[in-house]
Amino acid sequence: MRKKIKLGLLPKVIIAIALGLLLGNIVSSGIVQFFLTLNDVFSNFLNFCIPLIIIGLVIPGIADMGQKAGKLLMITIILAYGFTLFSGFFTYFSCSRAYSHIITPDDNVILNQNSTSDGLVPFFSIEMPPVFGVMTALILAFVLGIGIAFSKGYILKDIFFDFKAIVELVITKVIIPLLPLFIFGIFLNMSYSGSAFSIIFLFGKVILVVFVLHVLLLIIMYCIAGVITKRNPFKLMYHMLPAYITALGTSSSAATIPVTLRQTIKMGVDEDVADFCVPLCATIHLSGSTMKITALSLAICMMQGLPHNLLLYSGFICMLGIVMVAAPGVPGGAIMASVAILQSILHFDENTIGLIIALYIAIDSFGTACNVTGDGSIALIVNKLSKRMTTK
Repeated sequence: MRKKIKLGLLPKVIIAIALGLLLGNIVSSGIVQFFLTLNDVFSNFLNFCIPLIIIGLVIPGIADMGQKAGKLLMITIILAYGFTLFSGFFTYFSCSRAYSHIITPDDNVILNQNSTSDGLVPFFSIEMPPVFGVMTALILAFVLGIGIAFSKGYILKDIFFDFKAIVELVITKVIIPLLPLFIFGIFLNMSYSGSAFSIIFLFGKVILVVFVLHVLLLIIMYCIAGVITKRNPFKLMYHMLPAYITALGTSSSAATIPVTLRQTIKMGVDEDVADFCVPLCATIHLSGSTMKITALSLAICMMQGLPHNLLLYSGFICMLGIVMVAAPGVPGGAIMASVAILQSILHFDENTIGLIIALYIAIDSFGTACNVTGDGSIALIVNKLSKRMTTK
């Protein structure tokens, strides 16, 4: 018997985009309205699920840190979150300057053409109000997560880990499988309205900026590690090249852990430090993912004329670093977890949320490669600080 070939999420998204672009010029308005209706139902369901996703992923993610203790844990968390914040602000300032040369007022008109095609609206809409608001979910997640992490009880922890399993099931079995269809509807609508290729060309330039920045970010991270460890940063980066290439192929921090661990040890990191640091950083260090979401969201804000000042983005980046702690291990988890703050802080609507999801998935492997390669620089710094602590 022949084995069934399973397509990953990225190939499915690429096929969905291609079909949407091709069919948008030949289908009738009724078919476009049909997919607009499906997208409206899916968007409402997604809005209903977002607070539950926050509760289900963030509470166990924060609570799980309570199982580990010691100075190395705190040092690793501070470094991982610090680099994630640095990535966000580095991206914000760099993109603000770069986008001023590639984004024009006309881009707002092009992007807004995607909202509805020639006045087409869904056939019907099904209201699915969330159980509670996004900010309520975030605050509740932080309070309960931190409380569970410091408490000695296990009943509440077990309940939320069971709830996490349900949420992951909804994401992997319902939301993620339907994403290609959702993205197909978005690009069908874009193609029907005549704005698709203009948007693709525009975001092609944005993606090129993101690629250059993620290389620069890795160089900066390894220069910092090189200064602390007094070693050549480019030789250190060369050691991590197999992990980078593996992450490009798998698009998964978790799947790349064995390679990241092996290469980290080859760089001279003590095995016990590497065994502790690499799996932890695969969960809490998200510099590459933060860069992608910050860069893509800023481009959309500038195109649509939405507020994107430093104060607003400071809050967004700080929240992004916290919210995505629970994202790794769940396919599409980073962008799904960030939808909450994209809506609540940046006020993105369903169309822009769908667009940023499609763009994020299209360059997902580069963000993952940046995450795992950066893990090696954190391990180097933790290893150096660990040796200093033991000599005192």
